[in-house]
Amino acid sequence: MTALLPTAGSRPAPPPARPARTRTPLAGDAILLTVGFSVVVVVALWLAAGGLQDLLAGPGPGFTSAGRITGLVAADLLLVQVLAMARVPWAERAFGQDRLARWHRLLGFTSFSLMLAHVVLITIGYAVSAHAGVLPELWNLVWTYPGMLLATAGTVALVMVVVTSVRAARRRLRYESWHLLHLYAYLGVGLALPHQIWTGTDFVSSPAARAYWWTLYAAALGAVLVYRVGLPLARTLRHQVVVSRVVEEAPGVVSLHLRGRQLHRLRAKAGQFFIWRFLDGPGWSRGHPYSLSAAPHRNMLRITVKDLGDGSRRLADVRPGTRVLLEGPYGALTSDKRTRTGTTLLASGIGITPLRALLEELPPGATLIYRAGNEADLVLHAEIDALAAGRGDRVAYLLGPRAADGSWLPASWGHVGEAGALLHLVPDIRSQDVFVCGPEAWTDAALAALAAAGVPDAQVHVERFTY
Repeated sequence: MTALLPTAGSRPAPPPARPARTRTPLAGDAILLTVGFSVVVVVALWLAAGGLQDLLAGPGPGFTSAGRITGLVAADLLLVQVLAMARVPWAERAFGQDRLARWHRLLGFTSFSLMLAHVVLITIGYAVSAHAGVLPELWNLVWTYPGMLLATAGTVALVMVVVTSVRAARRRLRYESWHLLHLYAYLGVGLALPHQIWTGTDFVSSPAARAYWWTLYAAALGAVLVYRVGLPLARTLRHQVVVSRVVEEAPGVVSLHLRGRQLHRLRAKAGQFFIWRFLDGPGWSRGHPYSLSAAPHRNMLRITVKDLGDGSRRLADVRPGTRVLLEGPYGALTSDKRTRTGTTLLASGIGITPLRALLEELPPGATLIYRAGNEADLVLHAEIDALAAGRGDRVAYLLGPRAADGSWLPASWGHVGEAGALLHLVPDIRSQDVFVCGPEAWTDAALAALAAAGVPDAQVHVERFTY
């Protein structure tokens, strides 16, 4: 079985088309403007404190001033990235967790590089001014300046986080291990920044600088405490979510049905995900992001999980009645993103789960293209067929081994071409919204095929299964 597509004659007439809506400005532009504005403020405060004059005053003051501005911008970006990943609801809805995570990664590596430059430049500047060696002066800074021991410990924590965030290192770590290590970023930020308050020239000499930095510190700390700690606890206590039943969907794949109080007040949408913690014993503190695999109902949610060896295996043994701590809902892969009347869904592997849920909330007549290794790998297969038959959707199952590295197609479709397969399956795909979800490499290949087929970027909506 390669593709299952009803003929045009067997497809029921679609409902009246919903008018296309006007898109808001690109989320990436909004994030870039926010980051740019914060950096401009920091540079302006540095200039107002005589930073440029010091930069041109000679080797000692020049290195020190360069160290100040790199440290200030590093601190600013560190705090901005904490805000970006604090899971503030309006930011999640506007930008989506996927895009925020990419910006978090970019800001993280940039701020870390600037932080290292800050350490090197400040040490050289102080050493030149004191006519001392660089290493003795570094030792003197660490042991005699207020807050520097804390800053050193914070730097070590941030180094550990950055090293384990490099793509090659992440592939070797289980999700739980990576997530636990990544939490040390909060410790690193908390320890690395206080020395700026106690000894930083730009902080202690300017009321405007103090107002800016205290506001940014308070915003970052407040966002973490409210949205990463307070709101999840409040929602957990309010909704009292427990496991209702566990259903084996296929070898290594289980669905967890979850019941709770007034779950509609979570305002969850099909296509979104939660961070789940199942309070069933050791390991409960490790949160995992799983998408809803069915549209949310008033008192019931469902997730479908594949055993990927990152802690997901234990969910098959979770017992009914187990209490659940949840964070969310997160993600922007929802029907609200639609800009056109027609819709195509592209899924691979367990990436089918949010799209299966999304299918329930879309107008009838959508097209689902589902890529899997073989028929046994199709998750929720019977459910999808029944749902599509009742709604008049079209479904294509693309089965078999991959055509080649970097392809989103099975080998049996290799002769058609990456973009040609899309145009064959959905001739009018250029005028449709396309929702994509699957493993990272497959998603990249599918996005490249969509671009080659001429689908505008504004009509492509993505959720990547990565961390």
